[in-house]
Amino acid sequence: MKTRNRGVALEKKVSVWSKMYKSRYVYMLFLPVLAWYILFCYVPMYGIVIAFKDYNLFTGIADSPWVGFKHFQQFFESMFFGRLVRNTFLISFYGLIFGFPAPILLAVLFNELKNGLFKKVVQTISYLPHFISTVIIVSMFVSFLSPNGGLINNLITVFGGKSIYFLGDPKYFRTIYTVMGIWQGVGWGTIIYLAALAGINTELYEAAIIDGCNRFKQTIHVTLPGIASTIIIMLIFRVGALLSVGSDSIILMYNPAIYETADVISTYVYRRGLIEAQYSFGAAVGLFNAVIGIALISITNTLAKRYSETSLW
Repeated sequence: MKTRNRGVALEKKVSVWSKMYKSRYVYMLFLPVLAWYILFCYVPMYGIVIAFKDYNLFTGIADSPWVGFKHFQQFFESMFFGRLVRNTFLISFYGLIFGFPAPILLAVLFNELKNGLFKKVVQTISYLPHFISTVIIVSMFVSFLSPNGGLINNLITVFGGKSIYFLGDPKYFRTIYTVMGIWQGVGWGTIIYLAALAGINTELYEAAIIDGCNRFKQTIHVTLPGIASTIIIMLIFRVGALLSVGSDSIILMYNPAIYETADVISTYVYRRGLIEAQYSFGAAVGLFNAVIGIALISITNTLAKRYSETSLW
């Protein structure tokens, strides 16, 4: 029996290697991608150890002294910890609630257009903000919201209102950031959903019409269930990034007057880790963010697997 099992295992191994040899050119095409991931994604992971050291730029990673969880403790005990986590979560949550459904809705609307030329023109226009530099996007919004001659304030004064300094009032920042993010990414986000919509069997729509469904009911009972797996996968990724708000646009927009609502974990790390050169502290906070992200993805994936047939693993 042992000899037979050993023979079966050897046969499977030979079969695997023979299949790999037959597909050797495909694997050769994959080698540059593999090399890129190893060099730029896995090798830099060694730098994570500085989160547990007092890293010194001149002595290097290896010779810097170990301090354990000192930097994590400093972050958790910081007077700004609660504000940073709250702001980061709320900004991401607003993006999830309002920004996540936006490309789905727009993709469904594109799918309903019958005029091919008009559909292509509108899609192209919706993609354009994605290719505009973040610096330019922020500059446009700062100009529009300027209290002196800004487009929005001009409209407010025309209707009898008073000029508002939007970027100097903390209560407006989250709304401005969310709207800016939706405007910049909604068109580009429709691409994956349009691809999913193209895979829906047209016979399902014909059957729905026979059953007396109008366009709205077809969307509810055919279109959305047809792209449900794509929506779930994208939602899992989005939930995993709840504490990972990008710092670039916020740094360009905020000022100390609106730190109360605008200061997030990534901007705090930028100030402490880069400007003040506390690299170990910045690495510790970044590692904390990554661990929370993995936990959120795992929880969301588990829930998706339990209540649907779609999951990442």
